[in-house]
Amino acid sequence: MPKLWEKSTQVDAKIEAFTVGRDREMDIFLARYDVLGSMAHITMLESVGLLKPEELKALLIELKKIYTTAVKGEFIIEEGVEDVHSQVELMLTRKLGDIGKKIHSGRSRNDQVLVDLKLFARAEIAKTVEVVNELFEVLVEQSEKYKHVLLPGYTHLQIAMPSSFGLWFGAYAESLADDLQLLQAAWKITNRNPLGSAAGYGSSFPLNRQMTTDLLGFDTMNYNVVYAQMGRGKMERTVANALAGVAATISKLAFDACMFTSQNFGFIKLPDEFTTGSSIMPHKKNPDVFELTRAKCNKIQAIPQQITLITNNLPSGYFRDLQIIKEIFVPAFGELRDCLEMTAMMMAQVKVNTEIMKDSRYDFIFSVEEVNRLTLQGMPFRDAYKKVGLDIEAGKFSPDKNVHHTHEGSIGNLCNDRIIAYKNEILSGFEFEKIKTAEQKLIE
Repeated sequence: MPKLWEKSTQVDAKIEAFTVGRDREMDIFLARYDVLGSMAHITMLESVGLLKPEELKALLIELKKIYTTAVKGEFIIEEGVEDVHSQVELMLTRKLGDIGKKIHSGRSRNDQVLVDLKLFARAEIAKTVEVVNELFEVLVEQSEKYKHVLLPGYTHLQIAMPSSFGLWFGAYAESLADDLQLLQAAWKITNRNPLGSAAGYGSSFPLNRQMTTDLLGFDTMNYNVVYAQMGRGKMERTVANALAGVAATISKLAFDACMFTSQNFGFIKLPDEFTTGSSIMPHKKNPDVFELTRAKCNKIQAIPQQITLITNNLPSGYFRDLQIIKEIFVPAFGELRDCLEMTAMMMAQVKVNTEIMKDSRYDFIFSVEEVNRLTLQGMPFRDAYKKVGLDIEAGKFSPDKNVHHTHEGSIGNLCNDRIIAYKNEILSGFEFEKIKTAEQKLIE
């Protein structure tokens, strides 16, 4: 199959296989977005006189058919076809002849893949935000449900001070809210239009870049065409950093859950159907889901570094190195959402041990409470600290397990309502509806 760029010399088969790599596989994920970009581009071309109205109409009819095929998961890149851009143009040319070849005027595969990746990334961010929010809601619900159940707090993995399940669940909810803040920043950087930058130096055609920006629902365009091309890799790294932030929260939660389900802790228990067994130890109920979640999330946290290592010594302009980023970046969204969905399922079903603090091994956790009680009665803090320490050494310490914490964010005042408000304010800043409306208008 002739390439879009091929002239009189046919490329060596091994060279072709090496240079294409996994690009065709990754481009399947981009197919619907390539079509959307083409629909916006040709609508603009007609407005500046580079397509006739009847040509635009014919092209849009066929592109909508291809879009439907892509949405249904039936789009394929044929053997010998280099990428999604070539496949779409080939399908149009088969149906419409030379009219199909006109869609490439004023653009390069460089700005095509840029816009495809941005449209893909912003759609995937929207799906990810939805799943993050679902887990957030589970965690807040559990925080409220178990807010009066005390839990040992640790420093250096030594028992330290009283905590609670209200604090534990709520801490991860608030962490996800901050993660959403970073996702929003990444989304805003993503939601800028590179189309019209061509190979990175613009075009002599009288393109209307504001028109394609509006048609595709972007906030703004990447104004400088050289910077638009420089954004390849930068956008992916920025978004990957935001995904890594979510992954870090989930990884830490998974570690806690693995530790807290072990017999040495026994703070929480998973339903039996959520655990796996051993081939030789009949008593085993392993938290494999949390262990795999931890590993997968740690893997996701490495993605920004991988992208950095591919791009960090490239000057301005396009280089084929950038192609490799796709196979790292594109699958990351689905992998993270799988982890989020599993974690939400586990956290919703987990059973909490409400009797933990009856165990005498946790008595010393209440030593700080006693120091504070004596201080409130008028004893200098250092004297109170010394007295309680000496009582512990002499075996005379008797804990008062009634905890009275009232300040903001403490055991008795979780501030979950404020955390929810903070999260909701972040969610309102995404403006996903604007994008949905623009895309729907294009395909209708």
